[in-house]
Amino acid sequence: MREHDMLEKEEIFSKVLRAGRRTYFFDVRATKADDYYITITESKKFTEEDGSFHFKKHKIYLYKEDFVAFKEILDEMTGYVLSNKGEEVISERHQKDFRKLFGDKEPEVVTTESFTDINFDDI
Repeated sequence: MREHDMLEKEEIFSKVLRAGRRTYFFDVRATKADDYYITITESKKFTEEDGSFHFKKHKIYLYKEDFVAFKEILDEMTGYVLSNKGEEVISERHQKDFRKLFGDKEPEVVTTESFTDINFDDI
């Protein structure tokens, strides 16, 4: 059995976050030396036109020596996003609703220059 397969076998503690088409798996695993590390797996469901589906997975291995720096940067990045864009989520669903209204073209932007200057004395 490959070493990578052996590393993946020892699952100690797990949490799952379901987020629409994405699922995030947080797992504490053990190495052969019985030390712990974390894997974070993103699994995203893709549906084909015929109704069949498949999953694409991406995995991050996070080792103890990187925990502090990783957490500091993650906290800084999430704080930056929330302070600059707030907590409102702009989802694909909103984009689909937008396309229903306007199709693939961008809506016409109306500015004050678009209007004819009217003098009420002329009426």
